[in-house]
Amino acid sequence: MTRSATRAPGFHITVQPSGRAFTTKADETILAAGIRAGVGLPYGCQDGACGSCKCKKLEGIVVHGAHQSKALSDEEEAQGWVLTCCAVAHSDVLLESRQVTRENALPIKKMPTRVSAMEKLSPDVMRLQLQLPASEPFNYHAGQYVEFLLRDGVRRSYSIANAPHTPAAPDGKPGALELHIRHMPGGQFTDHVFGAMKERDILRIEGPYGSFYLREDSSKPIVLLAAGTGFAPVKALIEQLQFTGSTRPVTLYWGGRRPADLYLDAWVRAKLAQMPNLRYVPVVSNALPEDSWLGRTGFVHLAVLQDIPNLSGYQVYASGAPIVVDSAHAAYTQAGLPPDEFYADAFITEADKARDVATI
Repeated sequence: MTRSATRAPGFHITVQPSGRAFTTKADETILAAGIRAGVGLPYGCQDGACGSCKCKKLEGIVVHGAHQSKALSDEEEAQGWVLTCCAVAHSDVLLESRQVTRENALPIKKMPTRVSAMEKLSPDVMRLQLQLPASEPFNYHAGQYVEFLLRDGVRRSYSIANAPHTPAAPDGKPGALELHIRHMPGGQFTDHVFGAMKERDILRIEGPYGSFYLREDSSKPIVLLAAGTGFAPVKALIEQLQFTGSTRPVTLYWGGRRPADLYLDAWVRAKLAQMPNLRYVPVVSNALPEDSWLGRTGFVHLAVLQDIPNLSGYQVYASGAPIVVDSAHAAYTQAGLPPDEFYADAFITEADKARDVATI
């Protein structure tokens, strides 16, 4: 079924069990309407590629726009699942999402930022620090992301790598964002970051976006799964856990192809001395003899199952390449993890978005 040529009027959307409700505008996606209304629907890429916004439809009619089949299959749609980021309501709709709470989402803002520092953490990872305007507060949850507003309407999304209370600026003052940018040769934005960008450049951002943040109303032990620069939002979660004095057991599994990909390994090890409830398992998949790697090897998501074969009592936060996040989700639900206890931030590239697009 393709998108209807007629304009859909606005409809009433209700999310259970929270009871949150909002109204769509004509031809507006359910997610866009929810964000506009301050309802914290789960989501990630906003582009039909990651599946993070998937919700169960209990009642109503929706029509999907273009999306990737791995984000929503024909079988899942037949079972009543919807991708809110590309679903337009054609009647009043009742959704189920246990990730939605009565708490309002934070306001989304556009603002200029200034590049205050640039530091290569590895040959292909740059730590970018952005100073926010002193006159305008920017509130966000640890784990959320911002979008860079580039020329010709182009946007690029990057996770914030520091918790809100944590100074990222070189002078130690709050009001700055830390981002970890991996160089993707040929990429419009990352070529600029690793080429012409310099300190004091002005960049426009919009945010905060995303539902990858700590659910602090739970006492379950936490598994943090990071692949490559998927560590960026996970770093913010660790800082938030330390700041709140959480006593929940936390295990970080950080995977990379080679040891150098664990570009803030020393930072994590320093946190171990400060956070008695934190455990760290670095995993390398393609170590070379010259790396002299003596630690765990293989796929990082499988290392979790080797240590914790039954995940029924856990909460998992997974971040990184879509193949890692998707593999983890499938394997962990098979290992007993409740689906609504898996929170994901899949790093969707432009190449990912162009691949396997289906119009349902």
